[in-house]
Amino acid sequence: MELILRNARIADRSSDRLFDIGIETGDIAAIEPDLAAEGPSYDAGGRLVCGGFVETHIHLDKSCIIGRCEPETERQPRVVERVAAVKRDFTVEDVRARARRTLEKCIMHGATRMRTHVEVDPGVGLRGFEGVQALVDEFRWAIDVELCVFPQEGLTNNPGTDELIVEALKRGAKAVGAAPNYDTDHTGQIGRIFELAREFGVDIDMHLDSGDSPAAMDINLVCELTEQYGLGGHVAVGHMTKMSALPPEAFNQMARRLADVGVAVTVLPATDLFMTGRDREFNVRRGVVDANLLVEHGVNCSISTNNVLNPFTPYGDCSLLRMANLHANVLQVSHSRRLAECFRMLTDRPARLLNLSDYGIKIGNPADLVVIDARSPEQAVAEIAQPLAVFKRGRRTLTRQPPKLHPPA
Repeated sequence: MELILRNARIADRSSDRLFDIGIETGDIAAIEPDLAAEGPSYDAGGRLVCGGFVETHIHLDKSCIIGRCEPETERQPRVVERVAAVKRDFTVEDVRARARRTLEKCIMHGATRMRTHVEVDPGVGLRGFEGVQALVDEFRWAIDVELCVFPQEGLTNNPGTDELIVEALKRGAKAVGAAPNYDTDHTGQIGRIFELAREFGVDIDMHLDSGDSPAAMDINLVCELTEQYGLGGHVAVGHMTKMSALPPEAFNQMARRLADVGVAVTVLPATDLFMTGRDREFNVRRGVVDANLLVEHGVNCSISTNNVLNPFTPYGDCSLLRMANLHANVLQVSHSRRLAECFRMLTDRPARLLNLSDYGIKIGNPADLVVIDARSPEQAVAEIAQPLAVFKRGRRTLTRQPPKLHPPA
């Protein structure tokens, strides 16, 4: 064997037994206790091992710009305007440098697959897209990155943006997104995005229904068009904070509708907490939709990072386990089964959202593996446990030493 990962506590196996994972030519070749094979080995020491974390919603192109932006001075943060003011000065190399810094943090926290959302519009042109796309091959040794191109500042009301989206799709974007909140014609933007998805044969991943009130939700149209275009399993929506304001009966009805038509939901706890409830000075709404409850209604969900060090979210270390822990705190998740489900929203559920057919600890799949300093998915989420080793196609890409106390002799 090229490598044997020994004494692994595999995350998706209910048995408490330890397994050895044999790797050949970058793929998983064997999974069994006490594997009778020779080769270099890594001893997981009974720690949790899972498929690499999957980041489905992050913005590499506008990360690490908080120091350039006008500071927030009032309850309404005017985030799009503040980012737009500096975005005009982005260069391809600037984007590439900042995105590299953020991508490295994602890798250090165990991500091995990613969908990053990238803005295009006449202000920034394709510079953000080109800067991020340049990293795809550079970082293939550690992470597979796909680009979702979208119009943050509007589509129907922003001439020239449509042409830029089309060009980015021609250049290899794997998904197309939307942000109808910032368009004067929500219906027009959503309809055009579905047309583009059909034309180019790509998935859809939208920023949808951010807000404090459940009034005027766009999700109903998205569900209708998903059915009409036969795109169930190929449409995802991020944020959905308006849904958190629905009364239980309406929430349950909407969740069943999402499950029936095959629309996935990505919850973005850090940004949604930071941005929601800005209309209030006290008793502020938390604005994070309950991903666990959605899953219990049959909706596929992921938990993701979204923005890092910009006006939408002026902090972040790119730890998906931290995002799962934050979600669990805000939604008051305590049952072990639900904590384990939060862990799945970083692993096999987002892999399904991205339609990854080769994900997970199965014979024949790429050996994309994370060794976590925990014994169970629940413990990993509850304690924000650190990845101690990450492997991409069987090659180690990260080593982190566990902390050690030095008491007096």
